[in-house]
Amino acid sequence: MSYLRLIGQRLVMLVLTLWGLATLVFFMVKLIPGDEAQIAAGPGASPAQVAAVAARLGLDAPIHEQYVRFIARLLRGDLGASILSSQPVLNDLMKVLPCTIELMAASAVIGTVLAFSAALCANMRPGGVIDSLTRIGAIVGGGLPTFWLALMMQYLLGTVWRIAPISGHNAFGMAAPTVTGMPTIDAVIAGNPAAFANALRYLALPAVVLAVSFAGQAFRVLRASLLAALASEMVPPVRAKGASHARILVRHALPNSLVPTINVLGTLIGGMMGGVILVETVFARRGVGTYLANAVAQKDTFAVLGTVMFIGAFVCLVNLIADIAELVVDPRLRTTAFGGHA
Repeated sequence: MSYLRLIGQRLVMLVLTLWGLATLVFFMVKLIPGDEAQIAAGPGASPAQVAAVAARLGLDAPIHEQYVRFIARLLRGDLGASILSSQPVLNDLMKVLPCTIELMAASAVIGTVLAFSAALCANMRPGGVIDSLTRIGAIVGGGLPTFWLALMMQYLLGTVWRIAPISGHNAFGMAAPTVTGMPTIDAVIAGNPAAFANALRYLALPAVVLAVSFAGQAFRVLRASLLAALASEMVPPVRAKGASHARILVRHALPNSLVPTINVLGTLIGGMMGGVILVETVFARRGVGTYLANAVAQKDTFAVLGTVMFIGAFVCLVNLIADIAELVVDPRLRTTAFGGHA
C-alpha cells in the first residue's frame, strides 16, 4: 500500500502540473497575433464564411468559455481537432510519434553509452589528463545550442564532406513498407538489410546531435557520483582485500552511483522533447517536433495546445517512471519514503 500511496501522490502532482501547463499554454496561444477562424477558413474567405467557421470551432465564444471547454475536453482525453487538417490532433500525433520515438531512443542510447564510458574512463585516474579532457568536452557539449549544432553538423558532414544525409528518413526508393512508422524497425520487419542500413544513415546524424547535450549533462552527474562513491568508507576495506581500482570502480562505485544518475536520465529524456523540435525541423524529419513547429507557424491553435499537452504528459510520465525506478534500485529511498518500512 505504501507504493500505491506514493504513486498516488505523484499522480496528483502530475495532474496539477498538467493543469498549470494547460492554462499557461492556452492563454499564451491566444496572445499570438492572427485570427484562428480566418486561418481555418482560408485567405480568400468572406467575413460570413469566417464567422461560420468561428461559430463551428467555438472561437466566437468569450475567452473564459473557450478555456472551460478546452479543460473539459482534456479531462475526456480529447486534444481537439486541427484547424488545418480537420483531423483529431491525437490521430495526427499518433501518425508522427513513432519517428520521434525512434529518434529519441537512438539519442538516449548513444548519449548514455557516451556518458557512462567517459565517466568510467575519467574516474580511472581522477584529476588526470583523460579526466580533464572529458570534463572540458562535457562542458562544451552540454553548453552548445542544439539548433546551432544541428546546422553546423548538417553543413560540415552533409554539405561539405558529404558523409551523411542532411534531411529526410530514407533515400528515394529505399523505404520499407510502413508497419510501425519507424523506418529502421519497418526495415527489420520487412527483412530488408539495405533499407535498414539506409535508414540508419539518415538517423545517425540527428541522433548524435540530440545526444551531445544529453551525454554532457549525464556525464557530469555520473562522474560526481562516482567520485563520491570512491571517497566513501566502503572503498578502503575492499582495496585492502587486493581489489584493483578498476574492479572497485565497476563492481562497487558504479552500482552506488546509479540512483542520482537514473533521476537525471529521466529528466534529460523528458527534456529531450525540446531538442527534438529543433532537430526534426533542421533535418526535415517527420515527427512530433515538426508537427508542433508547423502548427505554431500556421497558428493552428488546437494543434498547438494538443501537442504541448501531449508533450507535457510524456515528460511527466517519464519523470514518474524515473521516481519509481529510484525506489526500486535504492532501498534507502524506500525506507525514507515509507517511514521506515522498506
